[in-house]
Amino acid sequence: MKHAGEDALAALESLLKKIRRSDSLKEKTLGTFYRKSSAFLHFHEDPEGLFADMKVNGEWNRFPLNDRSEREKFLGEFKRQVTE
Repeated sequence: MKHAGEDALAALESLLKKIRRSDSLKEKTLGTFYRKSSAFLHFHEDPEGLFADMKVNGEWNRFPLNDRSEREKFLGEFKRQVTE
């Protein structure tokens, strides 16, 4: 599964805008976010769709982002992680 390219990330722009509001993250490259000095969140694309890989309790977890429901579920977990 390859990292999401510019076109895939453009499809996630409204989601990315919400993520970028977090003061605890730094976007080192387009769509790749760090928390402190550790990788925290990045995106992938493949024939099955778009996915976010995010650290939850120190472990990488994959979240599908192919419809509104999946994106809302991801955002809920994202908010929990960045407020801890």
